[in-house]
Amino acid sequence: MNTKKLALTIVFAALTVALNPAFTNMAFPAPFAIGLIYQIWEIPIVIAFLIISPIAGVAISLLNTAVLFVVYPGILPTGPFYNLAATLSMQVGIFAAYIIAKKVTQRKTENAISQFEPKWVALSTAMGILTRVAAMSVVLYLALPQNPPIGFGFPLASTIAYLPFAAFFNATLALYTIPIGYFIARTVKKNLRLT
Repeated sequence: MNTKKLALTIVFAALTVALNPAFTNMAFPAPFAIGLIYQIWEIPIVIAFLIISPIAGVAISLLNTAVLFVVYPGILPTGPFYNLAATLSMQVGIFAAYIIAKKVTQRKTENAISQFEPKWVALSTAMGILTRVAAMSVVLYLALPQNPPIGFGFPLASTIAYLPFAAFFNATLALYTIPIGYFIARTVKKNLRLT
């Protein structure tokens, strides 16, 4: 990793931590489900994933999880693990969209994909939503019936009733996080002349 990309990784890691609601109060509880919080700390993770590397996105996600445990665990002490699963699964969807875009354009360069920018953003967002919702539905189905600190001890019927609300939350969070992250990443990449 070159010096510029290493510096950017540090900057986006710091920005992710700084956007934590414990420091900024920038969090909005979902009015339709307990324990779900709309936030913006995942946007720098997506930016780092797009302009630096998938490894940088994963590393910043892990760092963010450690910080969340210390300063903002949420309702459950294991809440940061839920966020980590959501963030990583969304990145898997973005990566899958990138692979699909490369195959469709039949080129190996990023410039070929940028010619189809609106389609790329839409595909990335759709795949990010799909993988995040699918992964979190499985995680929540398995975890919510567990007793605290892992879950809420929900009966199976309550867990199943909660899943559509959680799916809506995860879909809408990815719906704004990925496009905003992509457009900021494009601007940063152009201004810093990253390859």
